[in-house]
Amino acid sequence: MTPEDFIKGFYNEKEDLLQLYFNNEYEISIGKLINSLNLKDDKKATLYKILEQTLTDSMYTILLGLDGAASIRNRQEMYKLLDEEGNELTGGEIESYAWEYFHSKVKKDQ
Repeated sequence: MTPEDFIKGFYNEKEDLLQLYFNNEYEISIGKLINSLNLKDDKKATLYKILEQTLTDSMYTILLGLDGAASIRNRQEMYKLLDEEGNELTGGEIESYAWEYFHSKVKKDQ
C-alpha cells in the first residue's frame, strides 16, 4: 500500500459513510435518526453538508496527526505507521495526499 492508497481509503470511507447515512435502503442508527427529523429536501441537503464537513475535518485532522503535521489533542509528534508488508505510510507524504483528497477538487473529480 502506498500513502496515497491509504488516504484514498479514508476518503472513500467518508463518502461511503455519507451514502449509508442518507440512503434509506440501509437501516443503520444514524440513518434512522436523520429520517426521524422529517426534514425537507433543502434542510436535508444542509445536514448532509454539515456531516460531510464534520467527517472531512475529523479524518483530515487524524491523518495529519498521524503524520506529525498536526497535534492529536495537545501532543504533536510523528508516528510510524506500516502496512502488512512493512511499507511505511507515514513520514511526510500523508499531509499532501490528505489535502488533495479532502480539500482539493483535483482528486475528487478523478
